Amino acid sequence: MGSCAILLAVILAIDLSLFVFSSRLIPRSPDPPPCRNTDPRTRRSDQMTVVISGYSEHRIPLLHSIAAAYSAAPSVAAVVLLWCNPSTSSHTLAQLTQNLSAAVLRTPSSSLNYRFYPWEIIKTKAVLICDDDIEADPSSVSFAFTVWKSDPDRAIGFFARSHAYDVASRTWIYAMEKEKYSIVLTKFMILNIKYLEKYSCDEEYGEARRIVEDMNNCEDILMNFVVAEEAQKGPVMIGVKGGGLRDYGDARNDGVSEGVKEVGLSSRGREHRKRRGECIREFHRVLGRMPLKYSYGKMVDDVGEQGLCEKSGKLVLCDQQDFR
Repeated sequence: MGSCAILLAVILAIDLSLFVFSSRLIPRSPDPPPCRNTDPRTRRSDQMTVVISGYSEHRIPLLHSIAAAYSAAPSVAAVVLLWCNPSTSSHTLAQLTQNLSAAVLRTPSSSLNYRFYPWEIIKTKAVLICDDDIEADPSSVSFAFTVWKSDPDRAIGFFARSHAYDVASRTWIYAMEKEKYSIVLTKFMILNIKYLEKYSCDEEYGEARRIVEDMNNCEDILMNFVVAEEAQKGPVMIGVKGGGLRDYGDARNDGVSEGVKEVGLSSRGREHRKRRGECIREFHRVLGRMPLKYSYGKMVDDVGEQGLCEKSGKLVLCDQQDFR
């Protein structure tokens, strides 16, 4: 009887470990499931789903910290890691799932279009699409979600860029302008899941999706085209207090390993911007219109005194003065 009890305990332990593993690493299918229309009334509106796109194995240690940070936000219902590197071994992915505050979904290929697929695991109306090198604190995440809820037809983000028309070359270009913007990046983008369905399932955008495949770039620009076309509004940029948002992938980082900060597309500098300008022109060509719309200013989470006062011989924000 003692031997049987020990054997039964071993079997139960093995079964339990398999169950925990399978709940975190969702089995890969050769193709995504077919698109289907979901009743929006069945989706939660009080929280959002975070979808992190992962590719570089150099960033696996970083992903644990990032997933934990998003999971700690009260506005987050679930965190999903899309693993988009087909060459990563199952053993490496199994190690990744250990103590990870996220479900792991391995995509059928490395296509950037999968970032915007309406996966069945997403049960909320709001979806936060983000990179695997961006870590936002819970208060910044919750504030961004609050802004999105005030106008859920818009795309919301911390990082903004712009399209512009270059008169000299008579072409659309990709730019970064101080006074206006028309694109929010997928470094951090909150949007309605209906736009994921539109992007991935509407044949109107089929040729544009193929451009994303060919360029291996610009899925975020195409999504901004989709949102602007459907909402007839520009995006909203969110302002963050100092320290609330960490970008590990920025090439200007000190103290971050090259393997972590040099794997992103944005690290390619001028050539990267040139290619994204080509994407804008191609999307304009195949869609036959330019739906992108400019926005101005950004949303901030408090309104304080902006005037400067002198204190101990230095100019500081007047809010920092003690007027007692």
